[in-house]
Amino acid sequence: MLHRIALLAMAMPRRILAVAALLLVAAAVFGVPVAKSLSAGGFQDPGSESARSARLLTEKFGQGDMQMLVTISSPRGATSPDASSVAKDVVTRLAHAPHIDDVTSAWTSPASASAALISRDGTTGLIVAGVTGGENDAQKYAQALSEEILRDHPATPDGVVVRTGGMAMVYAQINAQSQHDLLLMESIAIPLSFVVLVWVFGGLVAAALPMVVGGLAIVGAMSVLRIITFSTDVSIFALNLSTALGLALAIDYTLLIISRYRDELADGVPRDRALVRTMTTAGRTVLFSATTVALSMAVMLLFPMYFLKSFAYAGVATVAFAAAAAVIVTPAAIWLLADRLDGLDVRRLLRRLFRRAEPAGKPVDRVFWYRSTKAVMRHAIPVGLAVVVLLLVLGAPFLGVKWGFPDDRVLPSTASAHQVGDELRQDFAGDSSTAVTVVVPDATGLSPDALGRYAADLSKVPDVTSVSAPTGTFVGGRPVGPPSAATGVADGSAFLTVASAAPLFSQASDTQLARLHDVAGPGGRAIELTGVAQNNRDSVDAITSRLPLVLGLIAVIAFVLLYLLTGSVVLPLKAVVLNVLSLTAAFGALVWIFQDGHLGALGTTPTGTLVANMPVLLFCIAFGLAMDYEVFLVARVREYWLSLGEQGNGSARSRNDEAVALGLARTGRVITAAALVMSISFAALIAAQVSFMRMFGVGLTLAVLVDATLVRMVLVPSVMHVLGGWNWWAPAPLVRLHARIGISESPTTDEPALAPSDGR
Repeated sequence: MLHRIALLAMAMPRRILAVAALLLVAAAVFGVPVAKSLSAGGFQDPGSESARSARLLTEKFGQGDMQMLVTISSPRGATSPDASSVAKDVVTRLAHAPHIDDVTSAWTSPASASAALISRDGTTGLIVAGVTGGENDAQKYAQALSEEILRDHPATPDGVVVRTGGMAMVYAQINAQSQHDLLLMESIAIPLSFVVLVWVFGGLVAAALPMVVGGLAIVGAMSVLRIITFSTDVSIFALNLSTALGLALAIDYTLLIISRYRDELADGVPRDRALVRTMTTAGRTVLFSATTVALSMAVMLLFPMYFLKSFAYAGVATVAFAAAAAVIVTPAAIWLLADRLDGLDVRRLLRRLFRRAEPAGKPVDRVFWYRSTKAVMRHAIPVGLAVVVLLLVLGAPFLGVKWGFPDDRVLPSTASAHQVGDELRQDFAGDSSTAVTVVVPDATGLSPDALGRYAADLSKVPDVTSVSAPTGTFVGGRPVGPPSAATGVADGSAFLTVASAAPLFSQASDTQLARLHDVAGPGGRAIELTGVAQNNRDSVDAITSRLPLVLGLIAVIAFVLLYLLTGSVVLPLKAVVLNVLSLTAAFGALVWIFQDGHLGALGTTPTGTLVANMPVLLFCIAFGLAMDYEVFLVARVREYWLSLGEQGNGSARSRNDEAVALGLARTGRVITAAALVMSISFAALIAAQVSFMRMFGVGLTLAVLVDATLVRMVLVPSVMHVLGGWNWWAPAPLVRLHARIGISESPTTDEPALAPSDGR
């Protein structure tokens, strides 16, 4: 197939490039508006206990799918005439809004309930509204209401300030911030990547080619995401991955193809045969690598949260478009441009400007990568052990990881939702985020006394400050007041609200949830819990319960694909171990910086926890990218191993060492340059103002740099030297199987290609 693609590229390069340009424009027109159809949610398991309970509260008790909070502050007091006037207008607007189910406020609730809705110092009052429409639409309705309220009630000379928050506004502001971050990321990554490409390729023309391939990958993935939104929810953060990954992989694949083509020309191979050999070797490696990366990302579909599923959609689509564009567009451009591929060579212009001589070609044994690899292998054991110890030390902080659920603090401190969240945590007596809602799905026939006894039992659980039931409020097993609005009985179901003093995401909170579950339900009925703490617990359980399957699948995929490439069962095992080891530094950095707050948490708000989805996401993507470089390197090493074996010179160990040194000499510069550009793409994510995307950018950048330097250039040659000829071992049946179905980068044909004279 790749041989035919090369022939087609030489037969009609202009037509191929014209079709690619039309596809680029069409995909951009269709795909770019996808951001309007995406959501900021997807962190919760939709089949979990907490999700079922939340749906019941919405359907039977009209609590709304998401909360919108409005705080009204005045230095004269929340109940002063000026603040009360604004508050009553806001309450009226919300009560008459079409997508609001219920409204509770400090100004309209009974005195017994309104006290909890006013800050300790009496200057701020709270309005709580339930917004319908699910994760996608509720945030849009909340944003529209917020804009209307803030427009009509700007800060007054008297000091009345209105702020909007709650999860509905958190999602809305994350969406808006993510779209802004995406533009900022592109404005950083694209110019910097182009500068590096000019340094790597030399010519401006050659440097522009990967950008075109990257553009095709990005808009193609956006189009796929938009199609998927017609049938299911997709996270807006998938766009960040599409942009960063599309640019990075396009550069990787294009760089590999062009570098191999130049190597063939340098060896004296005619242009037509050089292009065919390039596509049947480097082109095959690109497709093989893309398959490995795509499958590593596809396993995220096994998780129930659409946040992770969305990254699987985006990852697979981006890789597919990047690989297809690289193997179809790149050879056509190479053939059409011919010598102009090296046109506008900036390095040559600089040498002329500074009157420097043209660099002379070096024998392969004088190349830096060859000499450094030989040096590493001469001290393989001490050097390898030093790197292993370093990576384990850097990864040690991950042993203290604590899982949490994203809240308003993922936004910058200037966001109103973050400011409202800070007000609730610091200025109000009760933190509603720690409350646990207990739902009795089947309360048919339950007497009020049964619900009261159950509430009394719940109130005896440690760290429970009070329990609001339909029959009253209970503290320490005794009734202390009338029922509140945070309870109800309707349509054969009931719910109670447990106020908790246990800090979120703490061991005390986990213990409390377990003890609440252990309290026998009223009349022996089944009960379910919901709330932030239970959401977090369910999300972590959904991930950990599937993690063995996911990790096992990734290991099997890596093993099988590398076996097909190398024919060895040792090299795939080595690759899996070293790829996991390469991620330890990134995982340790996430905990040390973003959980523990070192380095100022890089400008984010540390909460003492990590979002459970992020390490899983980082592992799947970074492992796939590590396999990308593994394939680049091992494919070329195997080519030399087979070539040296045919010559029959030296022992297996010496041939292995020479093959590794030659393989790194040929690919070291490509891998380093590709990693540098890829790290720029991912480092641009650090500019994101949403904290876990900044975390994602730091993690991926570190993972790529560590893998391309310490692992690929030090650990791999060290381990392969120690293993010697055993690197290439496999049981006899698998040797015979590989002879039939294996994949190799060795040229499959030297048949001359027939190039048309008109170039069309």
